Amino acid sequence: MRSTIQPPIADRNEVAGRPKVAIILGSTRPGRKAETVAAWVHDLAARRDDATFEVVDIADYLLPHLDEPVPPRAGHYSHPHTHAWAQKIGAFDAYVFVTPEYNASVPGVLKNAIDFLYAEWNGKAAGFVGYGIQGGTRAVEHLRQILSDLEVIDIPTTVALTLADDFQDHIRFTPCTAATKNVTLMLDELVARTAQAKGTERPL
Repeated sequence: MRSTIQPPIADRNEVAGRPKVAIILGSTRPGRKAETVAAWVHDLAARRDDATFEVVDIADYLLPHLDEPVPPRAGHYSHPHTHAWAQKIGAFDAYVFVTPEYNASVPGVLKNAIDFLYAEWNGKAAGFVGYGIQGGTRAVEHLRQILSDLEVIDIPTTVALTLADDFQDHIRFTPCTAATKNVTLMLDELVARTAQAKGTERPL
């Protein structure tokens, strides 16, 4: 399944000094809600002038089950699909993961996509937007654990979207005001932490 989200052209051009943030779709399932949620996050993020944002869809990279013969920590990737994924992920300074909760954890495709790489994730910051019956909170907690082994800096504020409160009839995405505020807060923390790491904080 290929993403239909097309970021504004301005987002595709790196702005000097601004952190580049990927909004990663964590589901490839037909009928997924991740695409709509990611578009909403991107719309809110694109209003900012302190970073640039781009939606990255795992489905576009057609990753098989992890098939690299050498552990990713070694940095020796052998397959074209791995090189393409590594080039894309390595181009960003930080990440926002948009993930549903499947059986109290993260989707297998998201875990697999993370497992392909190491250095490209290492030492960067990540924020989280979860969704599901309970807001995707267990998926996000597992994602924090997974990324901690890659020394990814996780942002404390989590956006938790519940099917009851943020999806009309559990289908149409209608985010509540609190969810929108949490996205802003999460992005504030993410951009500040990333700018600090890049040494590009704005003067007070």
